[in-house]
Amino acid sequence: MVNIWETVMDAMKSMTNQDKGQPLHVGEVMACWMYLAGLELAKVTVQAGINTTDDDELRSILDEDMKLGTSQRERLHDFMIKEGITLPPAPADMPISNPNSIPLGVKLTDDVLANELSLKIISLIMNAASASSQSIRTDVGLLFVQFLAEKLAFATRLKHLMRKRGWIQVPPFYVPPGSQQP
Repeated sequence: MVNIWETVMDAMKSMTNQDKGQPLHVGEVMACWMYLAGLELAKVTVQAGINTTDDDELRSILDEDMKLGTSQRERLHDFMIKEGITLPPAPADMPISNPNSIPLGVKLTDDVLANELSLKIISLIMNAASASSQSIRTDVGLLFVQFLAEKLAFATRLKHLMRKRGWIQVPPFYVPPGSQQP
């Protein structure tokens, strides 16, 4: 099956030759470093969530995020090595554990796990959007646009699950002074 996103990305890559031999600027390097650091930290949080939850739907979404995070980490890691960028430290993987062996005072609830995952996804989305808009080199910008699109698609599925389960936290509605309540 043809992946439209990959086709568009390939077409855009082939249209630009002006970046050949151009080094990364410090902002691009920092964006790569920060995004990979965020992915590395998110990995252990997701592993802890997988070890903690008994909820099949939440475990499935955590597994999906783990796969997406692994894919993005590998692509960014390879890019950074190719460009000679020092990699951020990565925490060790969490050992697999039984959710029922976690003491109740330590075990996070499913709604806390889902909201924590949501905040990490939001942070990575904001980092990817910022990095793509500040990139001069086309390959860096496209890499972050791709990361952004993948995270946005995942966030939509996560939000659907959170709404379905009543886990989503909605800030108070804003009603301007003098207006009628909605």
